Amino acid sequence: MNLTSEHRRRRRTVNWIMEGLATLAALAAVALLVIVVGSIAKRGIGAISLDFFTKTPSFLAGFGEEPSGIANAIVGTFIIVGLAVLMALPVGVLAAIYLNEFAPRRVQTAMTVAFDVLNGIPAIVIGIFVFVFLVAGHGQAGVKGAFALAILMLPLVARSTQEVLALVPSAMREASLALGAPRWRTTLSVVLPMAVGGIITGATLATARVAGETAPLLFTTSLATNAVSWDPSNALASIPMFIFTSSEQADPALQEQAWGAALVLITFVLVASMIARAFGLRSRRRLSGGR
Repeated sequence: MNLTSEHRRRRRTVNWIMEGLATLAALAAVALLVIVVGSIAKRGIGAISLDFFTKTPSFLAGFGEEPSGIANAIVGTFIIVGLAVLMALPVGVLAAIYLNEFAPRRVQTAMTVAFDVLNGIPAIVIGIFVFVFLVAGHGQAGVKGAFALAILMLPLVARSTQEVLALVPSAMREASLALGAPRWRTTLSVVLPMAVGGIITGATLATARVAGETAPLLFTTSLATNAVSWDPSNALASIPMFIFTSSEQADPALQEQAWGAALVLITFVLVASMIARAFGLRSRRRLSGGR
């Protein structure tokens, strides 16, 4: 009895210690996020105005010129990221469906490893790759920057979709197949509806992840004009590139605008993460049978 009581006390003590360490780690992570966001908001909130969202940049903004903004960078970012989503999302989802539902075990293992390796390649390497094969000798373009971002998005979308599809109970597939439905019909009518929330979550997080990438855009679509352009065949401005160039200027007004652009980008990531979180909770409720 004494030995058992001693073991119980030791287990409770270890449990309290581990819970305390986990709580401290969580608080440290949240505190770091608050410090980063608060610092950016403090330095960039002064640049936020209607002109900031509706006017184009002026590198003489601090010398008596009219107020400038990032309208061209906002438009360019939406076009580039939007094209990247259109390129990466269908390929990533279809690849994940094939690997999880139809591929032989060896092919599934090999492709999963390939996606994991591709997911670990630095963004600047992807930028150099696209520059060598698409930009050199042909010129920069927004669609080429979108292609570079799509390469970064592809493994994220594919792996997150794989994980979500794996959570769908096998009993659902077996019931559909037992009723005579072919496998493709089972995947389309049973598996995908149950996993759509998780797929959207993965796609949203992948979009938020690549929206702030600068290195691929530096090689593919950095030589853009200050005018607002909707043509992806030309080089397009982007928020990450605006932050990169403005933060190096000596003018304090441009540096403040760089902080403001960073605040806009963080806000976009925050909203995208909240949307992903909402879809993730909905998907988990559906997979667990709740409403």
